Amino acid sequence: MRQKVSEESSGYFGPFGGRFVPETLIHALEELEEAYERYRDAPDFVEERDRLARDFVGRPTPFMFAERLTKKWGGANVWFKREDLAHTGAHKINNALGQILLADRMGKQRIIAETGAGQHGVATATVAALYGKECVVYMGEEDIRRQAPNVVRMKLLGTEVRPVTSGARTLKDATSEAIRDWVTNVEDTHYIIGSVVGPAPYPRIVRDLQSVIGQEIEAQARERIGGDPDAVVACVGGGSNAIGAFHPFVGREGVRLMGVEAAGRGIETGEHGASLTEGRPGVLHGNLSYVLQTEGGQIREAHSISAGLDYPSVGPEHAYLKDEGFAEYVSVTDKEALEGFTTCSRLEGIIPALETAHAIFHAEKVAKEFGPGKNLVINISGRGDKDVAVVAEALGVDAQEADEVSGDG
Repeated sequence: MRQKVSEESSGYFGPFGGRFVPETLIHALEELEEAYERYRDAPDFVEERDRLARDFVGRPTPFMFAERLTKKWGGANVWFKREDLAHTGAHKINNALGQILLADRMGKQRIIAETGAGQHGVATATVAALYGKECVVYMGEEDIRRQAPNVVRMKLLGTEVRPVTSGARTLKDATSEAIRDWVTNVEDTHYIIGSVVGPAPYPRIVRDLQSVIGQEIEAQARERIGGDPDAVVACVGGGSNAIGAFHPFVGREGVRLMGVEAAGRGIETGEHGASLTEGRPGVLHGNLSYVLQTEGGQIREAHSISAGLDYPSVGPEHAYLKDEGFAEYVSVTDKEALEGFTTCSRLEGIIPALETAHAIFHAEKVAKEFGPGKNLVINISGRGDKDVAVVAEALGVDAQEADEVSGDG
């Protein structure tokens, strides 16, 4: 087994990570890091987290054999890790739950978050309601348009959704506004960052809270297939579902880890969100990682049909895994993701999130490459209820013409 770098105190994964923030936030980050070290293994914290994970979130999530996809693709056995069946419909609840426990113990009465696809916003609104906290979620106007059902869900849960009108009006801009809020209200506010991005210690905390996915995959695979899977495939925007699924397997012989980014309208067009594929090292939102940049070093706008992958950077641990060869990263276009979306819906009766659909499309290539007898796990990071209007618009279909949606039967 190859040895990986452990980010425990330095705040870095190899050269990536760090804490590039205004002086105003240093104390808040130190306070969060101290609280995490104090509580992460404390019996009452672990008991409360595990009880709510079981009774509120619905863990462990199922490990499902995708029989019809396996037959259709004619290669490796395909398994789904069903994070879409977690409460609120995605993996985001794992992180939000752990962070609300920390916020409560730190005495923070106000919660803020950013959201793109809306799933992290819904998860944050959910745990804020559970713990009786005031909650504000920042969301770009374009994402509010694309993800209207999740906006309604957040409001029903008692959260204020603040539209962001700057920039491309998507996830990057929402994150910037949330950071500005935090700087202003740092004493009574905890910022629940939704992915493995941001300044240290956020990438490690979010990874640890999401690694329950990989721990369950490991245990479930041993029970169902008698050992480790041959590959784990997951979509990558900021990268929390992927790092959660990958983490227990990093450096383990015989397990390929594959992250799938958004190629948008095509890498060659420049309209994409593939920061690991086309970015270069730079600082965004408090950490050093791969970032989409202009020649002059300005942040480029990202594009993806999927609001959750529409981000011009990626978590620093993914940057480290890429450079060290612990994981492989590829990209899938909007058109290909739509194909993965419809194929999964038609063959397995599961409407996946558009983010997940990127991983599903690439998994077909991997399954065929591996051939029969191998085992491939796709992390189904979320369900696609939120995306049906976007898909219908992209495919030119309305409710009266639903039978015209293309897909394999």
